Amino acid sequence: MICDLETGVCGVVGDEDMEIIDLNQPKKSVDLYYVTDPICSHCWALEPVLRRFVEQYSHYFNFHTVMGGLLEKWHDGPIDPANGIYKPADVAGHWREVGNHSRMPIDGSLMIDNPVQSSFPPSRVFKIIQKHHSEEKAFEFLRRSREALFAFNKNIGEKSVLVGICNAMGLDGEETVKEADEPTGHDLLNEDFFLTRKLGARGFPTIILLNEENKGIKIVGGRPLENYVMGLKQVLNLEELQPKQQPPLSYLLKKEKLLFSKEIEVMYDVEKSELDAFIEKELSPNSYKAKEILGELYFTTTK
Repeated sequence: MICDLETGVCGVVGDEDMEIIDLNQPKKSVDLYYVTDPICSHCWALEPVLRRFVEQYSHYFNFHTVMGGLLEKWHDGPIDPANGIYKPADVAGHWREVGNHSRMPIDGSLMIDNPVQSSFPPSRVFKIIQKHHSEEKAFEFLRRSREALFAFNKNIGEKSVLVGICNAMGLDGEETVKEADEPTGHDLLNEDFFLTRKLGARGFPTIILLNEENKGIKIVGGRPLENYVMGLKQVLNLEELQPKQQPPLSYLLKKEKLLFSKEIEVMYDVEKSELDAFIEKELSPNSYKAKEILGELYFTTTK
């Protein structure tokens, strides 16, 4: 620390005596629509990248989650012929393939033993939570539902499972699930389906970035982080963006409650081989628990 008699500054002297600064947050002139479904395996695979994108760039956009309606019910015809899916059991192998490729664990055997009959019930619960609480709380429900389905092999089409997820979030599970099955829940979900068609989303995940003139970018499927950053630049017509610093792992784990290895690696640019050392550096020994499922580690907070 140096005090300079000529400049009258104690500290580091800048190049300019006077400069214009702007501490205002950038105006959120972009709407991001995330069209998805609770049982979409590729949406589950996208979570590590989507979380980092939201954490670092959400000061540029308003985030909206839209339910797209992946599976109303099973029937005799093909559900997804491109992936060879004609009946619930066909889903198991597809899910395991997605899980192995993305390293976001997916068991999949549920679709053989006790298949989800429709993605509409958890979608309606999402809409009820969104209506009465917030986008953030509804998104938390979506995350808990996907954990239950993909990693822990629970049927999120069943009322009891949905009630349990809501209760664990501090909500009234019975009341929430009951309202979701009433006309209000059906109407809210149909509004999302209308918006999905209006946005031109036909597959999940689809992320649409729109500016104030309703012009923008549609990105279909799970893509690398760079694709979403580039899309945001184009919509904002900016050459560079100023990302926020990633939050400390201790904060992120407390906020998210459960993180898989891949999510930590993507958020902090950590190689799989360096994960153990990174965890030891970032977290105090008694603040977390590490467990393994389907060959992947996951971490929960103890505080």
